[in-house]
Amino acid sequence: MTASDASSAIWHPFTQHGLREPIPLVERAEGALLHTADGQTVIDAISSWWVTTHGHCHPKIMAAIADQADKLDQMIFAGWTHQPAEDVAAGLRAIMPQSLTRVFFSDSGSTAVEVALKMALGYWHARAEKDGGRPRHRIIVMEHSYHGDTIGTMSVGERGVFNQAYEPLLFDVARVPFPASGARQETLDALEDLCKQPDTAAFIVEPLVLGAGGMLVYDAKTLASMHEICSRHGVLFIADEVMTGWGRTGTLLACEQAGIEPDILCLSKGLTGGAVPLAVTMASELIFEAHWSTDRARMFFHSSSYTANPLACAAAAANLAIWREEPVLERIADLAHRQTEWLVKLGQFCHFENPRQSGTMAALDLRTSGEGGYLDTLAPRLLAFFRERGLLLRPLGNTVYVMPPYCITDEQLGQVWDAIGEAVISF
Repeated sequence: MTASDASSAIWHPFTQHGLREPIPLVERAEGALLHTADGQTVIDAISSWWVTTHGHCHPKIMAAIADQADKLDQMIFAGWTHQPAEDVAAGLRAIMPQSLTRVFFSDSGSTAVEVALKMALGYWHARAEKDGGRPRHRIIVMEHSYHGDTIGTMSVGERGVFNQAYEPLLFDVARVPFPASGARQETLDALEDLCKQPDTAAFIVEPLVLGAGGMLVYDAKTLASMHEICSRHGVLFIADEVMTGWGRTGTLLACEQAGIEPDILCLSKGLTGGAVPLAVTMASELIFEAHWSTDRARMFFHSSSYTANPLACAAAAANLAIWREEPVLERIADLAHRQTEWLVKLGQFCHFENPRQSGTMAALDLRTSGEGGYLDTLAPRLLAFFRERGLLLRPLGNTVYVMPPYCITDEQLGQVWDAIGEAVISF
């Protein structure tokens, strides 16, 4: 059974309904498996858009949500609090960089980034009021980056087909090139020049892996150097770890591998183990103090109706407990090793190019007669090919990547990579 234009009123994200592609109806899930209404079992090889970490319907997380549902479902968070939120904030303080002392709740990765941008500009506005200067406002971004689909996050992401229709709404940013192999110094020099400008406020980056930009990977040394440049010039460093956080790159945070602590950190996706929407933006005490005042006009003006929803916070608290009590990093290391073995095996075929990996994420590009990139005509054919074989794989153009839940079995992972190898013969 599938939902079609005739039977469903739903307008799906990143879906061209004019192509009339089948939309499977999923009824239940557990571990790395999805079960559809027509009886098909599907291996979720991309963690349902990179959110599911420990596996679907994890018993401890599901139990925490159910328990919380009998106590408190929702309440205003402006000037009020509740225990699940307090537990999450304390749990994050215990495992995240110690310089990040403040936790601001929101409900999605895009919103976490919007909050980060507003915090950065608010910081410089307060500094200017205090010092009598002009507030800094320039934001630096990296080319090919993606930070979300709201107005602010589109502004700091790559410009192109994703946001062409909305260009009048977007604000200008400065860009540095992606540090591709052999181009590292070009990136650092460009960042250095921009950070010297007196109006530069912040640099926002996806650490180690640019996700929607094509699973582009760069090294920790470059990340550390970019952080050092920003620090030396007093430019705020914003780490968008919405995708890379919670073990995806092999460590709790990608920033750990560079030995850096950002001024502002964005987290979502795996924050609840992928069960329900929740996000946080963590900030240093310096950022918080810039907004602290007895003047109500200087408060941080941001919120949403469902900020720190108790049910979502209960799920996040359960996720934090799993990280504390179970060998999650060992599971991640094991999955990363298995991914490496498969990537090496398939990367030898001449039909593939640019095999790359960061922790549990492995990707390679299929040679194509098209132009490559997100809209390459190979993508919908690959999507259908994998769907027919009971796999949830969603290629980024001609880039095929595997980013499964940490609980995926050897047999399930083998089915995923065997199908990728089969795709070479078929296409």
